[in-house]
Amino acid sequence: MTEAPKINRGLMGVHFDRSAVSDIDGAAGRLYYRGYAIDDLATNATFEEVAHLLIMGELPNADELAEFDARLKASRVLPDEVIDIVRATSGGHPMNVLRTAVSALAALESDAQAASEEGMLENGIRLTAQVPMIIAAHHAIRSGREPVKPDPSLGHAGNWLWMLKGETPSEDAARLADVDFILHAEHGANASSFAARVTVGTEADMHGAITTALATLAGPAHGGAAEDVMKMVEEIGTSENAAEYVRQRRKNREPVTGFGHRVYRAEDPRARHMRDGVRKLGEEMGQPEWYEILQAVVEAMKPYARHGLNVNVDFYSGVVYQLHGIPMDLYVPIFAIGRMPGWVIQCLEQKRGNILIRPLTLYNGPEPRDWVALEDR
Repeated sequence: MTEAPKINRGLMGVHFDRSAVSDIDGAAGRLYYRGYAIDDLATNATFEEVAHLLIMGELPNADELAEFDARLKASRVLPDEVIDIVRATSGGHPMNVLRTAVSALAALESDAQAASEEGMLENGIRLTAQVPMIIAAHHAIRSGREPVKPDPSLGHAGNWLWMLKGETPSEDAARLADVDFILHAEHGANASSFAARVTVGTEADMHGAITTALATLAGPAHGGAAEDVMKMVEEIGTSENAAEYVRQRRKNREPVTGFGHRVYRAEDPRARHMRDGVRKLGEEMGQPEWYEILQAVVEAMKPYARHGLNVNVDFYSGVVYQLHGIPMDLYVPIFAIGRMPGWVIQCLEQKRGNILIRPLTLYNGPEPRDWVALEDR
């Protein structure tokens, strides 16, 4: 008797390939980028260093960092036609506008369709610089302003805040944005990274793969947690209401947003780095109450930690964006800014040992049956 195939719905627990990029220990709550602990990177590195580490394979020395930074800054340019497309679609959701603009770049930039490894690398670095520009340009246009030109004196995160808000961020604010991007830069075979690899598996180019990744990230089950946390915080209102809010949610068997993760059973190792930043930024902005609400929710959720319901990175990210006055519909696009290096290297890894990704589904429909003519049905 033939044993029935095992079904792993959602491909849970299935290893479809090898990767040298990120290592996730969900049980212990640890995350490594190419062997470096996320704690060390979030504490000591810049986003540019981490992007180089992920994409190029090693942390850069001073000369390599300067060269990589120069490549990013030189790519902070968008064709006029893309700005026109952003204007034409300015009433749309920022993720739809971003996906459309990236897809348009594939048609407007002559080397965008280069599918060689070298061509994909160049396009990946360029897109890493262009994605935040598209998001900032769209926000400016829909707000009735002209897009802000990039500032070559600012790093990746600081320049993003400058283009978004039109004012130079404080050193602490820029650093917190930098850390946010580092923490979101790479996370294994998550839904959007896997989707990008499926696209590359067909021998498509980098722009096609990133368009796929963006479309996948836009789904609320993948990229929407930070926005949902902010909605929860606004609903709670004050820290005094947090315990009752949690009690009611648990009584009704409803999830508390920002707790639990598909991979981590312990606390998400990225969360603690955002926690301190939220506290400091809240004090700087004169709005400490948001941090107080978050911590009250954490306290109320402590009894459920033994069930794997620990705080994740998105629990704190939404409040960071709120403190900057960033609209909620930009939270997922901001996730995309940070994740760009991870998507790029996942695509390059797929390219280096490429194979068409073609899993099977187990048929469970009707048994073979006879055709019935239309008049007899």
